[in-house]
Amino acid sequence: MRSKLSQLCDQFPDLKISFRLINWETDFLRFFQSMTNYNISKESTSLHTTIYQDKRSYSFTMKDPKIDAVKAKIVEAKEILQKLPADPNFIDLEDDTRKAKVITKKNNIIEIKLEDKTTILQQLADMTAKYKFKIFGTFICNYTIHTTINSNGVDKQEISSPIYFECKAVADANQVTVLEVFGGEDFSLFNLETFEKSLETKIQAACNEVVDVEAGKYKVVLAPRCIGEYLGYLSGSMDASTLDNGQSFFEGKVGEKIFPENITITDSPAEAEMINFSYDYDGHVYEKTPIVEKGVFQNFLVGNYYGRKLDMKKNGGEAKALIMETGDKTLAEMISGIKNGLFISSLHYMNFINPQETSLTGLTRDGTFLIEDGKITKVVNNLRFTVKISDVINGIYAIENRSQTIPFSNNYGEFGIYSTKMPHVAVNDFQITSSTHTI
Repeated sequence: MRSKLSQLCDQFPDLKISFRLINWETDFLRFFQSMTNYNISKESTSLHTTIYQDKRSYSFTMKDPKIDAVKAKIVEAKEILQKLPADPNFIDLEDDTRKAKVITKKNNIIEIKLEDKTTILQQLADMTAKYKFKIFGTFICNYTIHTTINSNGVDKQEISSPIYFECKAVADANQVTVLEVFGGEDFSLFNLETFEKSLETKIQAACNEVVDVEAGKYKVVLAPRCIGEYLGYLSGSMDASTLDNGQSFFEGKVGEKIFPENITITDSPAEAEMINFSYDYDGHVYEKTPIVEKGVFQNFLVGNYYGRKLDMKKNGGEAKALIMETGDKTLAEMISGIKNGLFISSLHYMNFINPQETSLTGLTRDGTFLIEDGKITKVVNNLRFTVKISDVINGIYAIENRSQTIPFSNNYGEFGIYSTKMPHVAVNDFQITSSTHTI
C-alpha cells in the first residue's frame, strides 16, 4: 500500500495529495473489583486523505482501504472540490523530507503476555485486600504504524508501541479512591515492587478519616499527574494556531520572563522513559523544543500550515512529550513545610472559562488529602477549584528532585497514548471554590 500511495500522487499531477495511513492494534485488559473484566484485541487500518487544488481542499477517511477505491474516491473528490471555497492562506503541503533517527521498538502486545499482566494484578489485588480495598483499571498495549506520504516527496513511517497501565484502588467501606499509573514503551522499566509500595502508601493515607474543607486559598502539593494535566491544557496556547486566532496566552511574550526562574518546560519527543514520537501529523520531524527556559517563554509549537501562514520556523512540536525540569526538594520536605494545606493527586472534569487567560474550573479526585503541621492526616472530599494555569505555575515555590512519567489517553476509537514527565510541585494560593461533599 505504501508504494501504491506514492504512485497515486504521481497519477494526479494537477493535485497536491496528503495521505496518512494508520495500522493500529490494541490489547485492552480491563479489571473490575479485583477481577479481570474483559480482554479485547482489536486491529484496524484507516487512510486519511486530503486533496488540494487552487487553494481548495477536501478530506476523506476510508477504513480498510483498497488502492482502486482510493483512486475512485480521489476522482469523485475532485468534482466536489470545485464547489468549495478557497483558503487564501494555503501555500503548500509539508516539504520536510528529512528522516528522523530510527528508534527500534518492540511490539508490547507480543512482549507483555496476558499471564504477566494477570500475575501483576493478582499481586496488587492481594495487597489491597489487606486494607479492604479492591482494584479497578486498565492495562493497555498498542502497536501502531503511521505512514505519511504526500505529493512533495514526504514518505515517512513511524512505529509506536505505548503502554498504559492505570490501577485505581477503591475502599470497600466508603469508596475512597487512590491511583497509581505506569506508562512508556519499555516495560523493563516497570518495577512491580516500587509500583506496589507507592500504591500501598496511598492506600494507607486513604484509610484515614474523611473530612470537608472550606473554600479559600491553600498551599497545595500537586502530584505529577496534576501539573502534567495543567500543562496539557496550557499546550493549546503554545500552538501557533492559537497565536493566529488571537487566543494564545503567550502572544507577544517570546523572550519574556513570564514564570519563576525555577520553571523550565520542554517538548522532548525522544526522551528516555517516555512514549516517543518521530514526526508530527504532516510528517515534519518532531524536534525537541524548549518552551520555557528558567521562566522565559522561548518557542511556539509550529507545524506546516501555520508555519507558512505566519512565517514562523517549523519545529513539528505537538506537546505530546512535555517535561518539567526537576528541582531540589524531596516530596517529604515539601509536605513537611506546609502547616495547613492540601495534597492533590489527580484532576477531573476540567473546562476552560477563558483559554487566553488560562482560567479554568474542575474537580479533584483519586486522593485529596489534608496536610496539617507537615503531615498528611485526613482524606478530603473532592473539591471544586477555579484557577488560572498561569497563576498555578507562577505560584510554584518548590519542585521535587525527581520526576515520574505519566501516560494519558482518551481510550476511544483508534486512540493514541502519550506521556508527560513531571515532578511533584508545591504551590501557593491555590483557589478552592467549594466542596462536593462526596468522595
